[in-house]
Amino acid sequence: MALTKNERRLRIKNRVRKIVSGTEARPRLSVFRSNKEIYAQIVDDVTGKTISAASSRDKDISSAKGTKMEIAALVGKSVAEKALKAGVETISFDRGGYLYHGRVKSLAEGAREAGLKF
Repeated sequence: MALTKNERRLRIKNRVRKIVSGTEARPRLSVFRSNKEIYAQIVDDVTGKTISAASSRDKDISSAKGTKMEIAALVGKSVAEKALKAGVETISFDRGGYLYHGRVKSLAEGAREAGLKF
């Protein structure tokens, strides 16, 4: 039987999460993408705490006009700025089982432009 798209993504996500883990020195940037919105959070997996988070539903970002790609870049910049304020400079990127393409790539590039290092 063929897997659905979501089942396939969850398998990939679990395979990646076995390897990628966030520590205090190098937390994990986790991405979730829905059809309309995109969410990103920086997580320290050792303590189980979210250091910073941003989404396309935030007030400053949702008021911006543009394509979903442009909004994803704004989310990446926003989460990076919040992380830098919290003292995080280097992260490990968790694409959440999605292909590194389109909105996920745009979010990552926006975070890099704002000063995060992966």
